[in-house]
Amino acid sequence: MTAHTTGFGAIVLGAGAAGLMAAATAGQAGARVLVLDHAPHAGRKILISGGGRCNFTNMDTGPGQFLSANPHFAKSALARYTPADFLAMVQRHRIPWHEKAAGQLFCDRSARDIVDMLRRECAAGQVDVRVSHRIIDVARDGAGHFRVETDHGIFHAPSLVVATGGLSIPKLGATGLAHDLARRFGLRVVPPAPALVPLTFGVQDREWMEPLAGLSVTVGITCHEGEGRQARQVTFRDGMVFTHRGLSGPAILQASSYWRPGQVLDIDLLPGIDAVHRLLDIKRDRPRAGGVAMLSMLLPQRLAQLMAQAHLPDGQLAGMPDAVLANAASVLSHWRLNPHGTEGYVKAEVTRGGVDTDCLSSRDMQARDVPGLFMVGEAVDVTGWLGGYNFQWAWASGHAAGQAVAERDG
Repeated sequence: MTAHTTGFGAIVLGAGAAGLMAAATAGQAGARVLVLDHAPHAGRKILISGGGRCNFTNMDTGPGQFLSANPHFAKSALARYTPADFLAMVQRHRIPWHEKAAGQLFCDRSARDIVDMLRRECAAGQVDVRVSHRIIDVARDGAGHFRVETDHGIFHAPSLVVATGGLSIPKLGATGLAHDLARRFGLRVVPPAPALVPLTFGVQDREWMEPLAGLSVTVGITCHEGEGRQARQVTFRDGMVFTHRGLSGPAILQASSYWRPGQVLDIDLLPGIDAVHRLLDIKRDRPRAGGVAMLSMLLPQRLAQLMAQAHLPDGQLAGMPDAVLANAASVLSHWRLNPHGTEGYVKAEVTRGGVDTDCLSSRDMQARDVPGLFMVGEAVDVTGWLGGYNFQWAWASGHAAGQAVAERDG
């Protein structure tokens, strides 16, 4: 092996969204940057995102769309590098894009356009990107420089940017390296968990769920975060899909980031509808109809049959007391289910938790007690909602670190 002892002002571990952004920013500002990644290609997670179209940002991004033990931490980086800034780069590279849902921007052609753009930005900053480099050891010498040993040699630099992501999607090479390095250098780690992930249920629930597999319905799910003065409530209104193992769909993925084992899931099957009034109106207008027919006006047929059998008597609506319909309406608006767990990191889009933000500077992502060590992207305890927010955090945190790295190398 050949030892490389000079030549770089910064080493970036990880050639994903945050790492490439940090490297390009630092390189174009004059820093001498080396990017190392154990994967054979850069940006592998970018390539599969958004169904291969990459939901590269959300124009409505703000700190309120992120989960963190410190909800204020993300404010600085997000304010200094905005969705409009990233979109300007996309347009400068003449990448065609479109807005799919409110604020969500996707590539017209392929996520490959975003990876190629980032590679060109790195090239413009003379960044040395090396893939298929397995990290063997990372240490800090007496002079405060970082020593990175790989299966292709040893590299040194005064600045180290850790952008190796979280534990989600291990088939793409995800590892716990960022968390391991954080602990090695004395940084606390908020316990990681799968996020933006389908929820699974126990055997009893799966018995009635499996016949509903593939069925989709728009729901409202209210989630709770934090305690005391920091507590807040968030409601997601989006699609929910029944699976053979439980529940999925955008509303469930959003809720999964807030859900903790043992918590109940509170689902509104008729979001935006006064369920009591609607059922009583149907009873008045169609008194000879049965419970299944009534609920089929509001829900998919299979789900209507299930709910009617469980919560309504047989017979015509005319013979059902208003109190019985009111009780059924309450169930529809507050359907309480008990998830057993999640599909895990294999199906999780991101990792919740990560490097404790109290150990980092919100201005530049640098470790407070380890000068020259930066943590960015998914490695940090900042987790965005579904819809392009996690990419915007990658761009913003990477940009913040890249600027600081350039200042150090200057």
